[in-house]
Amino acid sequence: MANLKDIQRQIKSVTNTQKTTRAMKLVSTAKLRRAEELAKRSRLYADKMNQVIAEIAGRIECSKIGGIDNRCFTTIDNPKVVDIVFVTADKGLCGGFNIQTIKAVNKLLKEYKEQNVKVRLRGIGKKGIAFFKYNETELFDSVIDLSSKPNKEKSDKFIETSIEDYKDGKIDALHVVYNGYKNMITQELHVNKVLPVDTKSFDCTAVQSSSMLEIEAEDEEKMLDALVDKYVNYNMYYALIDSLAAEHSARMQAMDTATNNAKDMVKSLNVKFNKARQAAITTELIEIISGVESMK
Repeated sequence: MANLKDIQRQIKSVTNTQKTTRAMKLVSTAKLRRAEELAKRSRLYADKMNQVIAEIAGRIECSKIGGIDNRCFTTIDNPKVVDIVFVTADKGLCGGFNIQTIKAVNKLLKEYKEQNVKVRLRGIGKKGIAFFKYNETELFDSVIDLSSKPNKEKSDKFIETSIEDYKDGKIDALHVVYNGYKNMITQELHVNKVLPVDTKSFDCTAVQSSSMLEIEAEDEEKMLDALVDKYVNYNMYYALIDSLAAEHSARMQAMDTATNNAKDMVKSLNVKFNKARQAAITTELIEIISGVESMK
């Protein structure tokens, strides 16, 4: 009978876990809907910002001898110091969401180490920060509660150091690494080189024929310089929003899988319980019959 009690205890425990994971799935689903809508609106703004930057920079690149005279658009062939900003979640229970970002960061760290490039690692999110601290990887700076609650002012303040250091020549590149939202069941890893801005893809013919901006030639570089900060700031903020939507999506899937696994386990335990109870009843009947026979 003790075995039956153990099985009943397991069934109760797994059933309670199933209730918890089902509730967490519902919560993540509700949060995902809000985060998904925000991510879609933010993506439109980010795409338009990138389009304007590309158009102005393309006009200067294609019309001016020597190209753009702005460090933010100048590729450094032999970088000495680079910044890597990664975004992970503050909470777990979201499958392989965080580990994908961590793997991408480790790959970048290895590549730069082989090139003897110094890396300033900057972390957002408790899970990634805890991983690199545990593995004794130096963090230049870090912040928690920003990936779970994206805030434009805090985001701008965090990335400001990298922007100013890039303009001052203290670093030669800025990467932002995060796991972004693609759809309800898929996350998409992003390893974006935010600075310097890539100008290799500019098509001079397309820029000249499709330009909708009316800016005086002498004002183009001033406009471009003013937009660079906004470009980097918003790309950082969008990374936080996109990552949060992906986090809720990953957690929803993880909790759905956990709920289904718990359901299967309860079925298996019920079968095990019924077999054990049947065996116990059979044993008792045999003992009763044996006792009656011995009394004859």
